[in-house]
Amino acid sequence: MKQPILITENLSHVYMKGTPLEHRALDEVSIQIEEGECIAIIGHTGSGKSTLIQHFNGLIRPQSGTVIVNGKNVSDPKLDVKALRREVGLVFQNPEDQIFEKLVGDDVAYGPFKMKLPLEEVRRRVEWAMELVGLSFQEMKDRPTFALSGGQKRKVALAGVLSLQPKVLVLDEPTAGLDPRSRNELLERIKRLNTQEGLTVIFVSHNMEEVAHLADRVYVMGQGKAVCEGTPRSIFGNQELLRAHHIGTPQSVDILYRLRQEGYLVNPGAYAVEEAADEIVKLIGR
Repeated sequence: MKQPILITENLSHVYMKGTPLEHRALDEVSIQIEEGECIAIIGHTGSGKSTLIQHFNGLIRPQSGTVIVNGKNVSDPKLDVKALRREVGLVFQNPEDQIFEKLVGDDVAYGPFKMKLPLEEVRRRVEWAMELVGLSFQEMKDRPTFALSGGQKRKVALAGVLSLQPKVLVLDEPTAGLDPRSRNELLERIKRLNTQEGLTVIFVSHNMEEVAHLADRVYVMGQGKAVCEGTPRSIFGNQELLRAHHIGTPQSVDILYRLRQEGYLVNPGAYAVEEAADEIVKLIGR
């Protein structure tokens, strides 16, 4: 049986331990992610999502419990953290946090240069990563990073991580602040990375439409615990769970729940837009 690419077992983390401001951000969280999956981590603000994903590439080391990434124990003091961060690429919610070179091409090339790769390989990786996220290498490589739009900065940050050719891509609120067109374009790029490039994708999101569109499975976080796991269909079909943890639903599901409250026989688990439309068409037919 193939080993999962990422496992956490009873992972706990306490901020400002032993002070009056002590806060338990994670409380014995156990999750398991297979290679090639696209996993969404959802939950109310403060549920522990961002703290959890920062354990995946060693930005935070486990205080209690274990994190195993591709067979490597993140708690191991001998672990090569730089190598781990090449395997697990983390894209922060604010792209400005990881863009620091003056030119786009130099920023995307920063990681491969630090790996001391030959110049030809660096250029190949930069061109590949930029084109993959929808940035023309020839048009954008000499563009000043300060002059980029929010959507372009997000793509540059993503390209910089992809140039390391990670096995796992972790995204914190990948479409936050983007206009609808940029949002949809980036979602399609992420979906392609997962389905065509075989990249394992883990993303945190408050946007249930993108969770429905991208995720194979969903972990629901609540008060530092992984309270539930399932497919988008099973999660969005559980109204009590969603209410208990203050989680919204995709608009398609919201419409179906409202119809059900009015006494109509519809299936709110039909979260895909096409399925929701079929439910409504059947209802009209009846």
